[in-house]
Amino acid sequence: MWIRQALLILPLLAPAVAFAGSPTVPPQEHPVLRTIANAVSPERLQTLDAKLVGFGTRHTLSETQSDTRGIGAARRWVKTQFEAIGKDCGGCLQVITPSTVYTGPRMGKKGAEVKDIVAIQKGSEANRYIVMSAHLDSRVSNVMNATADAPGADDDGSGIVAILEVARILSHYHFAATIVYSADSGEEQGLYGGRVIADYAKAHHWNVEVDINNDMIGNTHGSDGVVDNTTGRLFSEGVRQGLTAKQLKTLRYEGGFVDSPSRNVARYIVRLTKQYITHLRLMLMYRQDRFHRGGDQMAFNADGFPAVRMNEAHENWRHQHQDVRVENGIQYGDLEKFVDFPYLAKMTAANAVAIASLAWAPAPPQEVAIHSNLSPDTAVTWKAPGDSEVAGYRVYWRRTAAPMWQHSVYAGDVDTYVLKNHVIDNYFFGVVSVSGDGFESPVVYPGAGGAFPD
Repeated sequence: MWIRQALLILPLLAPAVAFAGSPTVPPQEHPVLRTIANAVSPERLQTLDAKLVGFGTRHTLSETQSDTRGIGAARRWVKTQFEAIGKDCGGCLQVITPSTVYTGPRMGKKGAEVKDIVAIQKGSEANRYIVMSAHLDSRVSNVMNATADAPGADDDGSGIVAILEVARILSHYHFAATIVYSADSGEEQGLYGGRVIADYAKAHHWNVEVDINNDMIGNTHGSDGVVDNTTGRLFSEGVRQGLTAKQLKTLRYEGGFVDSPSRNVARYIVRLTKQYITHLRLMLMYRQDRFHRGGDQMAFNADGFPAVRMNEAHENWRHQHQDVRVENGIQYGDLEKFVDFPYLAKMTAANAVAIASLAWAPAPPQEVAIHSNLSPDTAVTWKAPGDSEVAGYRVYWRRTAAPMWQHSVYAGDVDTYVLKNHVIDNYFFGVVSVSGDGFESPVVYPGAGGAFPD
């Protein structure tokens, strides 16, 4: 492990040198994250997904009174799953069911209640929330057909079973941040379920550090003819919402259109996946969602919270939003047999590792800024993140055209670091908070465009 002196950066290929008074560098490798990744069971995911498919349809406007068919039965089953997980961990999960009645073009003449099933695993630090979401509802070719079989094995049974599996695994650990597992309804009818949980978060003054939305994470046979069980996609917005005209003008001038909090959370997940998940690469997607399409993470984005969407790399439209049928010898419909459960296990593990790391890390630093004054050196400054327990800070930098953070140095428990001979024009810079055992927050880019909510 290299140890570097505060206010001095050594050449990248210099030998390791320890200086008197240098901060002790926390570890960046965490065996517990490998343990968490390895705990994900493809067999359990398949069993859970088969149960969801067994409800026939989970259309938002479908049956709510039956115990065996429709969205009502599916919601109650998910609730019992969360309750069983909570019982197994000694009551660590609080289960809530926020709901709202919506009207709209896809909600029928009278509208309908959209109810989310949400489990909350309370952390030790006040008002820090990490949300994992997916949508429980399903559909067929006609979005208003609430009676036909709509198995929804991948869309979005894969996301729901991933939530249940992550909750099962992480419920046996204690975290600094609160983790929220949200099974949303109403996504196919207009992204209503994401709005329900986002509104609940606002009403209860949650400081949401990220929502990781999982929507279709189990298919590996694409409509493009590609079969790929080693790649996923991670969508994120480049510019956060809620910036003033003055802040946007500064962003245009200084750069930072690819460094919103959402984008830096995405980079964080990509890096951890590469480090801890075998044979899975997440592509960093410079879009909020797929082209002219959407997901439940967008409600959090709209409210100014960081949010990303996890998605399989190759969608198959024969098995998405389709009536179950055989036509010209081709099977259509979102059936269980088209879900690749070992692949789904890797995507689930990527969620579990990222959420655990985020929840163990301190909150991101605040008021990050950079200064130069026509010097070849760049000074990076920041402030501590409220009441969060921080052992020190790490400064990151990269070339302005590089998609991922390339270099870093541990600064210790200070609020200023000077990078010698790193001209401010040539790099983007950022700072993370670091816990005593080395868990890092996402990178915070300088200025309002990169700031996380506080």
